[in-house]
Amino acid sequence: MRREPTEAERRLWSALRSGRLAGWKFKRQEQIGDYVVDFVCFRARLIVEADGSQHAESAADAKRDAWLQAQGFRVLRFWNNDVLANTKGVAEAILAALQTPLLPTAARRAPSSPARGEEKTSPSPLAGEGLGRGGK
Repeated sequence: MRREPTEAERRLWSALRSGRLAGWKFKRQEQIGDYVVDFVCFRARLIVEADGSQHAESAADAKRDAWLQAQGFRVLRFWNNDVLANTKGVAEAILAALQTPLLPTAARRAPSSPARGEEKTSPSPLAGEGLGRGGK
């Protein structure tokens, strides 16, 4: 896919590469565990995926996202047509996620239970969702 990215991936990479999004550095087509992700910002532990219709209601994607989240990553998915029709809006949503602090997860927290007095929190409302896509 690195040799033949979709038009949506090309456009998204143009917005993310070389620190163009407020200085945040992304890599593309990066392997994490058994998976290759479209774009990742390791500093923010944020993965961005540009998806076509083959990803609608995908059990494989749900399993993949769950594993990546267990490793401490947030996953944002955007439909290709959203990237193409509203690249600026998608970039703004990514920037908002980058500026939202990453909550501690079991994968990065020791011990595995919340610290005394710490409340359990839900994931960011952006996690796993793209513009116009709704939740899975």
